[in-house]
Amino acid sequence: MTERRVRPRVVAVGFGVALVLATTTLAWLVSGAELSPAMTAARAVADLAAATSLGLALVARLDGPRYRDEVVNRAAGPLAVAAATWLVAELIRLVLAAAQASGGAVTALSLPTLVDFAGSTAPGRAALFSVAAAAVVCVLVLAAPRSPGVGAATVGVVTAGIAARAVTGHVADGLLSSISVVVHSLAAALWFGTLAALALTVSTRGQWARVLPVFSRVALPTVAVLVGTGVLTALTALGSAADLVQTGYGRVLLAKIGVTAAVLAVAWAHRTGWLVAATSHRLGARDSLRRCLVELGLLTAALTLAAGLTVTG
Repeated sequence: MTERRVRPRVVAVGFGVALVLATTTLAWLVSGAELSPAMTAARAVADLAAATSLGLALVARLDGPRYRDEVVNRAAGPLAVAAATWLVAELIRLVLAAAQASGGAVTALSLPTLVDFAGSTAPGRAALFSVAAAAVVCVLVLAAPRSPGVGAATVGVVTAGIAARAVTGHVADGLLSSISVVVHSLAAALWFGTLAALALTVSTRGQWARVLPVFSRVALPTVAVLVGTGVLTALTALGSAADLVQTGYGRVLLAKIGVTAAVLAVAWAHRTGWLVAATSHRLGARDSLRRCLVELGLLTAALTLAAGLTVTG
């Protein structure tokens, strides 16, 4: 039984990696080669890993009080992997960004140049902060006792790491724009991360029946905030409607809008179908996992395109 539960998750992770690479390639083609594929992929992996870390730190709160300790223990291993992946991706992203800023190849980047970039530029300091946040989460997961206080601290550190990276993004050049981008990034991380955490920790029909209604109540306002801040951010970033087709940023944004529309349609269908069937125990755990993975796949593509937007131009 354990082997049958694990296999779909392993396959899903491999598919997710392939999806990030495929979507990165699509973003590069759509942008007219205006973005760096390496920067896009590194940013996407960092975003996805950070979101997964956030979801795994929160997932126990979706279940009943009597089950929370069990969920925390089950989430500990995946959280350690997610945090380590986030840390590695942030380090790679920092090196790539420093090389890009210096105008040279990664192989020609010197340590003094890297240190200068990390300490004296806003993107460098934000990247360094995210590296530190990921490292702290790794320490908390591996060395700190599992307690509500440590769980709350983990959520806070992950949230700060996500916000620090978002606020120095491509369009975060004003107060309103910065707030919109941060809130948008956190909403996207909460949606993807919570779903990913459910996929990694829920293994029975009864648990799906307990957690899905709670997730649905959280997801609805999260999606509303995501869409609202996304519209505001797009309006801030674009000079005119023509930029949607005349600029690489606009074309990648159009692709993201298309994928987001698809994931919203799937999420609504899940709310009216999957939620009802799972809550009434008419759906098995494997069927619930498949539906969860479909939504996660679309969200992976959307977040990868969002990563492409931050490095386009």
